[in-house]
Amino acid sequence: MTADPRYPIGPMPTPLTLTPTERVEALGQVFALPADLFEAVQGLSEAQLATPYREGGWTVRQVVHHVAESHMNAFIRLKLALTEDNPVVKPYEEDRWATLPDHELVPEVSLNLIDALHSRLGMLLASLDPQGDDWARPWTHPAQGRTYSVDTLLAMYAWHGRHHVAQITALRERMGWS
Repeated sequence: MTADPRYPIGPMPTPLTLTPTERVEALGQVFALPADLFEAVQGLSEAQLATPYREGGWTVRQVVHHVAESHMNAFIRLKLALTEDNPVVKPYEEDRWATLPDHELVPEVSLNLIDALHSRLGMLLASLDPQGDDWARPWTHPAQGRTYSVDTLLAMYAWHGRHHVAQITALRERMGWS
């Protein structure tokens, strides 16, 4: 854990390759995210859901909806990487998405989406040969000017889920919300 509320578990890793053991650990985190995120927001009031996780940051409700949106993009990026030769993925304006009216929906809408999405995302990742070439398949993010691998995608989104859960749980701790 870090003192910076933006990155309570530290910066996002971007390894190009993972060991089979690291893949298993990251895959476990992908499968655990739906329950972890549900537990992080369980019992919060409307006022608490409307509280930013840090000054100038998104509300808890916006964070939950963002995770669903981001991980939908991850799923599409994974499928593109597995079926095309070095696809260029479409970036999106996360901050602008967070201001759209659907971010006012109850978090359960996105929690249910994340649960179903992670069943598919996790199953697809788990189906890859642990020693196979699919983990090295490239995809390019034009806004970041980088080419990543499927291994990187797994590491990034395993971290991403834990990162946002930690933002919410750190807020709960700071505010004394049980």
